Amino acid sequence: MNIAFTLVIQGLVFFVSAWIMMKYIWPVVLEKIETRQKKITDGLAAASKGQKDLDEAEVRSKEIIREAREKAAQIVEQAGKRSSEMVDEAKGTASSEAQRLLAQAQVEVARESTRAREGLRLEVGKLAVQGASRLLGREIDAKTHAELLDRLAAEVARG
Repeated sequence: MNIAFTLVIQGLVFFVSAWIMMKYIWPVVLEKIETRQKKITDGLAAASKGQKDLDEAEVRSKEIIREAREKAAQIVEQAGKRSSEMVDEAKGTASSEAQRLLAQAQVEVARESTRAREGLRLEVGKLAVQGASRLLGREIDAKTHAELLDRLAAEVARG
């Protein structure tokens, strides 16, 4: 065979193969490449958007944390104020209760003192009657001499 003829046939086969590749296979390959490039571009855009969203979320989270800290500080401050108010209120209540108990105790002391004086006055009257009966040597009737005994008790009570 002739080398020229072989080269022509090989050239022809080459061009036909290249034409078939360009006509049928190359568009499919280009479409796949373009689809892949589009997916990569979309992925990069999504990653960029995701990073941007992450940065925004981080800023928002820092803002929320700052607001929460401010709120917590306000709550602590309000609790401190309320605590002070409650302590002051409790002191006032305790003071008024102490004054009420003191007044009640003073009334009770005065009542007991009056009872004791009355008891002593009666006891002194009885002792005076007994002493007078011994001095006179006869029995003195307490009912008969009640007015005299009351005057005697009053003098003893005055001092």
